[in-house]
Amino acid sequence: MRFELSYYALNPEIKVLAPWKIRKFLDQFKGRPDMLAYAEKHGIPVTATASKPFSEDENLLHISHEAGILEDPNHAADENVYSHTKSIADAPNEATTLTLTFENGVPVKVENKDNGTTKTDALEIFEYLNEIGSENGIGRLDMVENRFVGIKSRGVYETPGGTILHNALRDLEGLTMDKNVMRIRDMLAPQTADVIYNGFWFSPEMDLLLTMVNKAQEFVNGTVDVQCLKGCAYPVARASETTPYDADFSSMDIEGGYNQEDAEGFIKINAIRLMANTKMMNKLGANKADKAA
Repeated sequence: MRFELSYYALNPEIKVLAPWKIRKFLDQFKGRPDMLAYAEKHGIPVTATASKPFSEDENLLHISHEAGILEDPNHAADENVYSHTKSIADAPNEATTLTLTFENGVPVKVENKDNGTTKTDALEIFEYLNEIGSENGIGRLDMVENRFVGIKSRGVYETPGGTILHNALRDLEGLTMDKNVMRIRDMLAPQTADVIYNGFWFSPEMDLLLTMVNKAQEFVNGTVDVQCLKGCAYPVARASETTPYDADFSSMDIEGGYNQEDAEGFIKINAIRLMANTKMMNKLGANKADKAA
């Protein structure tokens, strides 16, 4: 669906031949077992087997595992399902600390603080984060999702490098992004995810949403230190020159630019409706008591 919608959006004159929607193909192959038998008969190399008949979609970002025994949502995925990440039990006991650098929300550098390894090329950054994430068992997700057509589907996912990037970026946003900008961006995030998930990347609504996303990332610049350990990518330090953070304002140790006395009127104004509501409830309770008596 996602590929075809993209084809039509980019070239309205294109003709798409999709076997899963051709009757002759559907009559011959009722499911994955039929296709596995056909592949074996004709010597076609495939990674799936009768004992491991998982549907797997792999790209730079992640790999997904579905079908087979995984169709039982109450069956814990065996370790042999996973192919991109070590199990947490086998992951190293010592943390790997990375420093990630972002410009306008885009990763431009990663440095391993333990051995000095540095990557600045976009592809190399992602491949290196996949390597570190995989080694430390980061990025596993076992969930039941809702497909576009309304069917629920259980999937097991591995996204090692993407998980490190996501955690680091969200942490840096906390330092650099205005709170109301973040709130609005987060409100639109599910809509953005739906548009992508449903295959409408090349669409007017996606153009609109991407404009918003890019604007929101305008000041997301700086570095984040992330500790990678036993399935976790944990941000521990962050720095930026484009941040509204002011240590004096928020300090509990010194008298900064914030006058605590200013809060008195602010609190009383916000308490007006709370006090009014309590008085109303007390009055209603008293009336009910009188009627009962």
